[in-house]
Amino acid sequence: MSESESDGAEFDEQPAALGVKVGSTRTVVSAGDANDPNVVRTLTCLATYEDALTGEEHVLYGEEAATEYPDRVRYMLRSGLPEDEETTDLAKTFLEEFARSNGLPEDSVVVYAIPTIDNDVGLERLSEIIEDGPIGERLVRSYPESLCGAVPALGDGLEAIEETFVAVNMGSTNLEACAYRRGEQLAPFSTGAITGTEVDRRIANYVEEETQGRVNIDLTTAREYKEEHADFLDYEPFSDIIQQPGGGTYEFTIEESVMDAVDEYVDDAVDEVANVFMPELANDYMKIYQQALDNPVVLTGGMACIPGVVDEFEQRLSEELERDVTATTADDPATAAARGAHRIAGRLVELNEY
Repeated sequence: MSESESDGAEFDEQPAALGVKVGSTRTVVSAGDANDPNVVRTLTCLATYEDALTGEEHVLYGEEAATEYPDRVRYMLRSGLPEDEETTDLAKTFLEEFARSNGLPEDSVVVYAIPTIDNDVGLERLSEIIEDGPIGERLVRSYPESLCGAVPALGDGLEAIEETFVAVNMGSTNLEACAYRRGEQLAPFSTGAITGTEVDRRIANYVEEETQGRVNIDLTTAREYKEEHADFLDYEPFSDIIQQPGGGTYEFTIEESVMDAVDEYVDDAVDEVANVFMPELANDYMKIYQQALDNPVVLTGGMACIPGVVDEFEQRLSEELERDVTATTADDPATAAARGAHRIAGRLVELNEY
């Protein structure tokens, strides 16, 4: 966990509490009342353009940038962390524009939900972005994304901080797993081989195969197919239309491509958790391993949003471990990390820990 404090400035009022998740695909901020938060989310991207009259450079971010300037929009955290000085500076600009546009208060206590990735240089750059950011003048802290995401899944308060459990973060750029004991992170594990982005690539490939080469979609369209149509409970084939190079349109129907890709993802994720992470956890912390599996495994991250994925993961993990395992997730996994971080920030404000 990292922490930075203001430089002795005097404040008269209690600061606002904010929870922030700056993700590879989307950024989410939870503000206001932590029990009934105002949640704002946008794509983690920006584009610049020159004013046609004044020649000044202007910045657009989020959906507006992606829609108006798809040819040069920049997703600065595609790998989950900034990769160099350029993407670090872009991320700083993005956060400044996002905070300004949404009126996020400088006088605030901010908790960031950050990934568990074995990349010290990238994490240092992320810390730089956070500490130089436009919010969190009173206090900035960062907690693991999977812990923050587990908070709304395990109760109405901060019960997760008192529990022993396993969390699996099913994100766009990494699959992460770890155990928590009263907020302490044990045996953290991360792999970039099983990701939501890889699912998008498979969907694009499978669509091409299913349409016998007639349709080629980009990763953005594949992600949209996944988010709009993937469903383990009640999947229905869907149709789309493309413009053909020689003129006219071509309508096609997707029967299997989306669900084949997400089904393979769940199998791969369960295999990695059951046969790589769990043995390491049992080897290092046998009693914690036993206690944690008596409680639900908490799924967090964007892939946990797919309807029915929790039951599928639970069933397949139980079969793989040859013991009954339960799984759960928050009511909105895509915003859970920011909402959990917000509750932690709210508690810090209540305790005057700033």
